[in-house]
Amino acid sequence: MFQKPDFQKTGVMLCGHGSRDARAVAEFTALATHLKNRLPQYDVDFGFLEFATPIIRDGLDALRAKGNTRILALPGMLFAAGHAKNDIPSVLNRYQAEHPGVTISYGRDLGIDLKMLRAAGDRVQAALDAAGDDVPRHETALVVVGRGTSDPDANSNISKVMRLLWEGFGFGWAETAYSGVTFPLVQPALEHVAKLGYRRVIVFPYFLFTGILVERIYDYTDRVAAAHPGIDFVKAGYLNDHPLVLEVFEDRLREILDGSNNMNCQMCKYRAQVLGFEDEVGLAQASHHHHVEGIGTGHGHDHGHGHDHGHSHDHGHHPYPHADHPLGPKTLAE
Repeated sequence: MFQKPDFQKTGVMLCGHGSRDARAVAEFTALATHLKNRLPQYDVDFGFLEFATPIIRDGLDALRAKGNTRILALPGMLFAAGHAKNDIPSVLNRYQAEHPGVTISYGRDLGIDLKMLRAAGDRVQAALDAAGDDVPRHETALVVVGRGTSDPDANSNISKVMRLLWEGFGFGWAETAYSGVTFPLVQPALEHVAKLGYRRVIVFPYFLFTGILVERIYDYTDRVAAAHPGIDFVKAGYLNDHPLVLEVFEDRLREILDGSNNMNCQMCKYRAQVLGFEDEVGLAQASHHHHVEGIGTGHGHDHGHGHDHGHSHDHGHHPYPHADHPLGPKTLAE
């Protein structure tokens, strides 16, 4: 347990992406409630970047109304891609500029973390336990599915999670797939793995919450399984509010207070010349989500964009260089 500073009232703000899926919103809300219970020394609130309410500035308003002049903001996201690096900071910076008496300190993403890996391992182990022990590990392949972004640094983190789980469990093989934006998508990845001769394939969505994309990952798993009846395809659960995930959020809060809050910028495409993304160095930090805050909830304004996590338009983001790749990166369809 760590104590809040006593020189000014400090609140905690959990910033989520948002979803049209009511279950995903409910799960994020439950996670925020868990954090409130674990951090009784703080006022804790939350908000979403798009597609759900409350929006981020609503949560900030609520904390300010309770007298919090210092706000510790945490991105409720696994890795630092465009939302965590640009969109949320832009919203927070704008709010701070509009309220000079408020200071906002921004924490880092959950990232590659041993506690996150243990939480992921628990989900994979639960799937193995449910499947039975009739297939040895060396005859089992693992497919870890990430959200997928236009940031290669964030995408590479999924590959690292996959490798750590692969070696940790001793599977015969492992692959990485994505639900959209980059490649390979789930179906081509699973079709590839199906050709390798493994008796069992564990499909693990490395997602915090459910939603349309997680359901589509499971749907595509069923489709490929139907085409390959000789292989046992097993669907593992996503992370959700695993106790170790909650611990990592507390760790990120502690990093802000200790002054050790360092985001990995060495491989960031906005700050270094990453192969294939050289022309994105130095792009302005701006949120492209202000026009979809609260969309579809009945509380925000709705421009009729009609897209969810699939992002059928790019909000003005820099174009992804592999947008026409044959193995993706169109977001998973119905």
